[in-house]
Amino acid sequence: MDSMRPVTRKWIFIIVAFIGALYIGTGTEAESFIKERKAVLAISEAYHLNEAEALEKLPLKERIAEEAKSKYIAPIDARIDRVWKAIPGYNGLEVDREQTYEANKTKRADAGITWVMREIPPRVTLEQLEPQPIYRGNPNKKMAGLMINVAWGNEHIEPMLATLKEEKVKATFFLDGSWLNKNPDMAKRIQEEGHELENHAYSHPNMSELSAGLQAQQIEKTKRLLETTLQVKNKWFAPPSGDFNALTVQTAHAYGLKTVMWTVDTVDWKNPEPSAIIRKIDAKVEPGSLILMHPTPSSKAALPGIIRTIRGKGLLPGTVSETLSEKRLDVELVEPR
Repeated sequence: MDSMRPVTRKWIFIIVAFIGALYIGTGTEAESFIKERKAVLAISEAYHLNEAEALEKLPLKERIAEEAKSKYIAPIDARIDRVWKAIPGYNGLEVDREQTYEANKTKRADAGITWVMREIPPRVTLEQLEPQPIYRGNPNKKMAGLMINVAWGNEHIEPMLATLKEEKVKATFFLDGSWLNKNPDMAKRIQEEGHELENHAYSHPNMSELSAGLQAQQIEKTKRLLETTLQVKNKWFAPPSGDFNALTVQTAHAYGLKTVMWTVDTVDWKNPEPSAIIRKIDAKVEPGSLILMHPTPSSKAALPGIIRTIRGKGLLPGTVSETLSEKRLDVELVEPR
């Protein structure tokens, strides 16, 4: 009997329990009902008591293979949405069976398994989609991106940087090229704080009103300035005032940039009360949101509350690149049992 496989012993135990529960003999209708209930309970109890025991007695590689099935999370492909346009994918998650075996092969048989996980990329990525604007990250990713468009408001940048530093949060600053040309030291200061720097055209035009050549000039000039001044490899383009057309998206794509819009607009250029901005964030922020602001008195004052509100929703505030990345937030290289 000791040489029997655990699963075989389990089913023998279940069958014996079933027969024992049924062996009550003939009786009243009530006794028949009780007899059936005892049989069901006996099977259930026998199965669940022995399931864990059976798994624990399997050879380690078999046990890992069996339990790994319940830890698998399928990746999500990037897609074009009718409303939100281009939406990034999100990596799946699975057990790295070889690494998990290596991490556990010298442990006692009755010790819990330490799981080594790895991410699974989606079949379709954002890079593979046709050029479309991006308004949000994947709704399964519990992040919210902070995008700060800069063409003026220098006096509010330092206080906003101080808040971000205190809160240990990184944001994405989209820089107007003419502003960058006049304020390279301030741009360098933003960069030194670890924030992402991206493209906001050169002279804050309405892109949809420009010819193909002028649109290209606006994007290319700032892209080149970011690289020569700050050694930034630009990859995102935020159209000034959110004004763009299909030509804008195609032109940005030709320069290797994806057009980024927003999910939640603070409308801080209208100088709302900071409390009104925070209430708006509280009502609208969700996983994958991109939050637009500028260096204004309203956003400067609201920024601590914006960050607290995002965190209060169980989300992580961060950069546009982090929010739009397919990388999982919950992945651990080693996951305890």
